[in-house]
Amino acid sequence: MWSPKEKKNWNDFEARVEKQFERYDVAEKKYSPSIFNPIFKVTKNGTGQVQVELSTEVQGLHIYYSFDNSFPDKFYPEYKEPLIVPKDASNLKVITYRDGKPIGRMITMPVSELKKRAGIK
Repeated sequence: MWSPKEKKNWNDFEARVEKQFERYDVAEKKYSPSIFNPIFKVTKNGTGQVQVELSTEVQGLHIYYSFDNSFPDKFYPEYKEPLIVPKDASNLKVITYRDGKPIGRMITMPVSELKKRAGIK
């Protein structure tokens, strides 16, 4: 909003934000690392199941997930392709990693919310 459209550069902005986060860490200031959170795209597939596609705004992140209510880490499945929500799942938990370390916050997405986003009652 404060930069002219022709001067906007996402990669430059991303790098500057990450440097600012480092300064906040040193100063022990609280900030939101939401730039690292996965983006959820939820649809109903051809067989009526909930399908979840995950992506990130920041390049080079790895997304790990679980449907079993455990806390995913780099030893859990890594997101590579759209997920089909298991029938017995109650939550999808996701977290982003960079260079083997967590960089984003763990997000718990209730399956009821995924169904709502997919238009399933």
